[in-house]
Formats: sequence, C-alpha cells, structure tokens
Amino acid sequence: MLGKVTRLEVAPPYKLAVEFNDGTRGIHDCAAMVAEGRGVIAALRDPALFVRAFLDFGAPTWPNSFDMDPEWLQREMAKAGELKQAAAAE
Repeated sequence: MLGKVTRLEVAPPYKLAVEFNDGTRGIHDCAAMVAEGRGVIAALRDPALFVRAFLDFGAPTWPNSFDMDPEWLQREMAKAGELKQAAAAE
C-alpha cells in the first residue's frame, strides 16, 4: 500500500500535523527543510505561503506547485521520532 496523508493541518510557522493512511500521525517541523531549500522550496520561507498547504492526492502541496512525497515525509518523521499510532476508536 502506498503511503498517503489523509489529514493535514498547518501549525505556523513551519509545522505540519499529519495523519497517514496506515493510522500513524504526528507533527513534523519543516523549518530546516525550508531554511536550506532552493527553488520552489525556498519560496515556502514566506509564512503566508507555507500556511496555504493542502492535500492533493494524499501529498502535502502548496500553491507554488511544490508537493511533498508522503512516503518521504513518513520516513523523516519516523527517523525523528515524530510518529505515533492513532488511538483506536471506541
């Protein structure tokens, strides 16, 4: 199964709260990626643009056409210890 983001919220200035289709969730700090990025990623340094993130076919995407691979995001969050399993509904 391909990883997809099923829920996305932006937490200014550069954080994404996400839930994946496998039930894992967490908050990823994108500040380092944005600070070091070039091209379309560098444009996300503008907080007014960063907060306009939306989901497009399960990928966090911005109006400047930058999209983030959800599988890459999930791996980065796992490495950083940012992932948790979503609580089961009772």
